[in-house]
Amino acid sequence: MQKKLIESNAALKAIGPYSQAVAYGKFIFLSGMLPIHPLTGELVKGNISIQATQVLENIKHLLEETSSSLDHVLNSNHFLKDLEHFQTVNQVYASYFGESLPARSCIEVSLIPKDALIEIEVIAGTNLN
Repeated sequence: MQKKLIESNAALKAIGPYSQAVAYGKFIFLSGMLPIHPLTGELVKGNISIQATQVLENIKHLLEETSSSLDHVLNSNHFLKDLEHFQTVNQVYASYFGESLPARSCIEVSLIPKDALIEIEVIAGTNLN
């Protein structure tokens, strides 16, 4: 198996020395996604619901460009600036995943890049070779 670096215009470009995603075998590992609009490169202003929606849209589009989908997400790790946002994030998250719920962790962190309220990273299955 070979490691394949993934880059897509459908999601935030890497803002440091890392890849947007890496495929290895039948798995794809997405770097932490921020609530940044991929066309403008700007942090989406607004509450946690708006920011969580943008993050999940970024994840969804990147997965779709890599022969995967939200249905194939196996694990997600959530980083919240304020754990008081947990229930709101759960509602947004559930609207994207429905019954196909991956394993998940969620922790509060003191600072997220770009002063975002949320960052999510995922591991998914893929059909890439």
